[in-house]
Amino acid sequence: MRSKVPAVTLGFWVIKVLATTLGETGGDAVTMSAGLGYLAGTAIFAAILIVLVIVQIRASHFNRYLYWAVVIATTTAGTTLADFCDRSLGIGYVGGATILLASVLLTLFAWYRSCGAIEADNIVLPKVEVFYWVTIMFSQTLGTALGDFAADPAGLDLGYDGGALLFGASLAVVAALYFATRLSKPALFWTAFILTRPLGATVGDFLDKPAANGGLNLDRYGASAALAVAILVLIVVLPQRAGGHPGAEPSGS
Repeated sequence: MRSKVPAVTLGFWVIKVLATTLGETGGDAVTMSAGLGYLAGTAIFAAILIVLVIVQIRASHFNRYLYWAVVIATTTAGTTLADFCDRSLGIGYVGGATILLASVLLTLFAWYRSCGAIEADNIVLPKVEVFYWVTIMFSQTLGTALGDFAADPAGLDLGYDGGALLFGASLAVVAALYFATRLSKPALFWTAFILTRPLGATVGDFLDKPAANGGLNLDRYGASAALAVAILVLIVVLPQRAGGHPGAEPSGS
């Protein structure tokens, strides 16, 4: 049986960054522009995510459109959930990021203990796929909190452009470590996966936040639609094949 996740190539990361940017603008469009608030937005996107994950797990083979739909659902749900925890519940960026980082690490630990390895290239069995998507959901939510912490005056106050540069440079370092060292490939993959989320979050905020706050003040609905079209074009144009995941760890290791 073939893996139900795509091979990780440069195209994978390009689509992933665009998907996380769409998650930011799309989440803000529902919670802010539509005025539904963080709790209602989280409930809406969580319901969509649950349905898509069930369909994905029940699918018999890799489907590029379904896979990326689930990724986009995790990033929109992650956006609204992180904003709800950080702002509505008053946990704060540091507190939220700490809890979410612990959640990512605990999920990976439970995945390893349950399956004997973090086999991100062998997503076939339902149990493994559940761990895969739970890890992604926590990582997307964590990335949102990190992006807000870096850009916001209540955090590092780097601004949206400064935050994007910080996380872009961090991704470059992870890529260099992947090719130049023998560090754990699963650890580097999930580190990169997490870092693409705050990169997308800061870029998304730069697009739709008011000019007074350092953004371009673009219409959130229009920006989200443009990003969705760009993602769809790339999914169609770029090679999308199953398996060959560089985050893999040999079975039983």
